[in-house]
Parts: sequence; structure tokens; C-alpha cells
Amino acid sequence: MNLTERLNHYDAIVIGSGISGGWAAKELTQKGLRTLVLERGRPVEHVKDYPTTLSSPWEMTHRGRYPLDVLEKSPTQAKVSYAFNEYSGQFFVKDVDHPYQQTKPFDWIRGYQVGGKSLSWARWTQRWAPFNFEDNLKDGHGVDWPIRYADLAPWYSYVEKFAGISGNRDGLSTLPDGEFLPPFEMNCIEKSVRDAWKKTYADRHLIISRTANLSKAQPHHLALGRADCQSRNWCGRGCLYGAYFSSNSATLPVAAATGKLTIRPFSVVHSIIYDDVKKRATGVRVIDTNTKEVTEYYANIIFLNAATLNSTLVLMNSISSRFPNGLGNDSGVLGHYLMDHNYRGRVAGVYEGHDLDDRYYYGRRPTGTYVPRFRNVLADKQTDFVRGYAFACGGGRSGWERGSWTEGFGSDFKESLTQPGGWSFSMTAMGEMLPRFENHVKLNTDKKDQWGMPTLDIDCAWGDNEDRMTRDAIAQAKLMMEAAGIRVTAAIDNHQAPGLAIHEMGTARMGRDPKTSMLNQWNQLHTVKNVFVTDGASMASSACQNPSLTYMALTARAADYAVRQLKAGKL
Repeated sequence: MNLTERLNHYDAIVIGSGISGGWAAKELTQKGLRTLVLERGRPVEHVKDYPTTLSSPWEMTHRGRYPLDVLEKSPTQAKVSYAFNEYSGQFFVKDVDHPYQQTKPFDWIRGYQVGGKSLSWARWTQRWAPFNFEDNLKDGHGVDWPIRYADLAPWYSYVEKFAGISGNRDGLSTLPDGEFLPPFEMNCIEKSVRDAWKKTYADRHLIISRTANLSKAQPHHLALGRADCQSRNWCGRGCLYGAYFSSNSATLPVAAATGKLTIRPFSVVHSIIYDDVKKRATGVRVIDTNTKEVTEYYANIIFLNAATLNSTLVLMNSISSRFPNGLGNDSGVLGHYLMDHNYRGRVAGVYEGHDLDDRYYYGRRPTGTYVPRFRNVLADKQTDFVRGYAFACGGGRSGWERGSWTEGFGSDFKESLTQPGGWSFSMTAMGEMLPRFENHVKLNTDKKDQWGMPTLDIDCAWGDNEDRMTRDAIAQAKLMMEAAGIRVTAAIDNHQAPGLAIHEMGTARMGRDPKTSMLNQWNQLHTVKNVFVTDGASMASSACQNPSLTYMALTARAADYAVRQLKAGKL
């Protein structure tokens, strides 16, 4: 080993600092490994770099909204209208600076900074059910998962306890319970709907969503400087209380406290270096985003956590005489089986009853309500599609905020805004997308970015199964609303392109057979044993639950295995 290699050598390298990368850093450093975290974006310091976290609209230049010239430079990110604004837009990329090609429409939402999208995620954290790991084998769509729920259950518990997940123990086989902090409370319209559905349906349960917000901080949270959620629901700006889980508030501080963490921001990973003689990866080649200088760093194990599509790009760009089609890609499946969640079906309505006219609620709860998957679970044979969907739900009563869209002027108008409006309720379908070979990404070496990196061509579209599922979800939501006394006022398929759910998955999938998958049961490349991929790229199917909790559990499990293997001299 020469001097440069000695100076730039670590026990482990983690590529990416988002939800899964932060977990990899925490686990590896706590187990004694000197770990380098490479982040392509800027540094973000917890609390200090949340400039709008307490800002009111009148304190913002454009009252919180971006002007047209900013939106025009980021037309894809602008579709995330609830977050790409003056309050939290700093946590999203500018499309003009980070190009890609859409063979078919695909909205690639990205956040390049220390912490990644953990600073802007929706924080819903549902476990997968046992059948989610079995569906591929049973219906023949996708390869069989090399793990089952029992393999991941203890790791779900492990990450839930550390992260802090609020929720209720609902006792549902379709959505296993976890290690929960006290749940947030439903408001009265949601309780009314819940009770009505209990009377009408045996298999459709409205529950408070499980969410990574500290309803009641525990001693280990307080020790990190984290505190109870203040129910402001301004989470996407960055939380100075550390009340929602992020890499910056939780995993990275723990990793830093070990004294074994080095974070290098402004580092675009060009490729993973493979040694044909040693038959292993030896390091990572990095481009400095400011100087464009190329540096190589070396390590015994490498965790790839750059988020699904960027992790895939790195693997594809890591070519050698042994792997001319991308690192570990003997199977030819790298880049294929891209999935997202299907959020096209939306139904809304107004409550027809008057029993709640004298009721209201307090605070801005940071989560909503949820209906776990009920289609195609047991003996349900009445659908014309496979898999299923959940519903994200919410109810409320309009009040002072009506002033932003209600016409009027003068004292009478102001007085009218002190009186609450009617109760309303909405449902958004959250559907599973099947893994299909034709949904894929590939490198475009003719169109490079400003650092000389190939860009991605993304070719992904919904299939017939997703279309049929959407129609069923809308129809069932309408029936469910009517059963709860809600008059439906809108029921639409918005036909949004894949990507906008921001749950892209599957392009370097796990599997039992190296001929049809990239990774084994430990998220380890079949053919390069010291490289692990534990972000969304590793997923063999998508289920319909929000996926981040599963990424966390997979990462903690893989890191534990990697360190044990390393200490045993097997890596």
C-alpha cells in the first residue's frame, strides 16, 4: 500500500448520507470501524442550517412561494408543491444542474445534501407484512425474496426503538405492530369514519399512521438533544427540536460521537474500484464538485446508499475487465425492474351530518390516518388485479385558512373567517407497482453532467395491473366514503407519472439466484462480497407501504453481518 492509499484508507466507506446511509454510518462506527461517508451535496448542520424552521409567511420574500423563474429551472422538483417552496426548497436539487432523460415520463425527485431526503421525507413508517415477502413467489411477478418477515422483524424493532416511531398497537395481521411511542390522536371526523367502517367492513381499518415523530421522547432521544414533537407540521423545513427522525438529528450524531466518522461533502462518486487480481472492491473514485479534482479512497467494505437511481448509476459506471456491464452485473438485471408507488387515485368529500358542528381540534398533527391493504390478502378473489393498495386518509374542518381562497372584503369578511367551515375527508390510494423488466434505466454516455458523469435515461411506465388497481381503489374509496356519511365531491385518477411518490426502488434487486438478481440475502453483491447495497435499489418488490423503515432495517441487518464477516476474515 503506497502513501496515498494509507492516508486515504478507511475500514468502511458509505456512499450517501440519507436515511439508509446514515444508518450504515451509525452501525459501522459503533462497531469500531473507521468510516468515511461520501455525500455529493453540501454540508447541512442540524439546527444551524434550518433557516426557515420558525418563519411565518410575512417573513418570507414571496410569502413562502417560489417565483416563476425559480420554478422554471426545476420543473420536476416543482411538482412537489407542498415542499418545493421558500420554506424547504433548499433541500431539493435544481433540475437545470442535474439533468436526466425521460424516455417515458418519470419525475425524479432528489435532495443532495448531508442528510439527503431524510430532511424532507413524509416520515410514515409501516412494517411490511409476512405476505409482502411471499407475494413474488406466489403470483410469479418478480423473483422470490431471499428473506422473510421473520428475518427482518428483530431489525424492525431495533431501528424503531432508536428512531422513535409513534403509533398504536392495532393487532392487524396486514400491518404488524412495532415498538411504538404513544400515538397521535385522531380528530372527531376521523373517529366518526373509523367507527362507521367498523360497522360496515370486517377487513377495512382506519388507524392513526405510524410516523417517525417523537410523541414522547425517551431518554436516549433526549440524550441526543431530541425533544417531543410540537405538532407544528413544518417538518420539511428541518426540525430544530429533532422531533422527527433524520440522519442529521439522530444517526450521524451518534456516528460522530464514536470519533470514527469522517464526512466528505461535495463528493460525486464516479465509480467503485474493482481489483481483478484480488477479486474484490478496493475503494471508490470521487470527483470534487467544486474543483473537479479526482481522488481515490480505499476501504475493506463499501456500503452503497446513494438512493436507488444514483446507486444504480454508480454500479453501472463501475466497469472493469471482469465486469464490463457494471459492477456485479453478471445477471444483466442491473437497472431493470424499476418501481415506484401508485398514488394516482384520489377521492374527497364533505361530511353530511351535523353531529360534529360544535367540535374542532387542536394543533397541527404531523401525520394522518391510514387504511392498510385489504385487497387480495386472504380469500379475496373478486379483483381483476394482483397485489393491493392502502389508503392515506385525513379529515379536518376548514377555518381561518379559508381566507387565502375565499372572496370577500372588510370587517364582515374578517368576522366570517372566525367561524369554522364544514368537515371534509379525503383518501389517497397508495398502490403497489409490479416489478417488470421493461421498466429500466441505462447510462447515457453521450449526455454528461457538469462533472463529466454519464446521465441516466429513465424508461418507466405504469402497466395494466396498476391501471386496474387504480380503478378499483377509486371505486372502493367512494363506497367507503358513502358508508361513513361523506358526500363525494371529487374522485379522480390524476395519471401522474411514476416517480412522484418519491419511492423509486428495485434496480439492483435482492434474490436467491445470482442469474436473476444482484444481491443475496445480506444485501451483498453476489459476485463482489465486500460491497453492500441497502437502499431502495435492493428491493425485489415494492409492497404498498412507505418503504423507508424497511431500508433502515435492511441496512442495520447488513451492517451487522458485514462487520461479523470482516472480523472473521471473510471479507
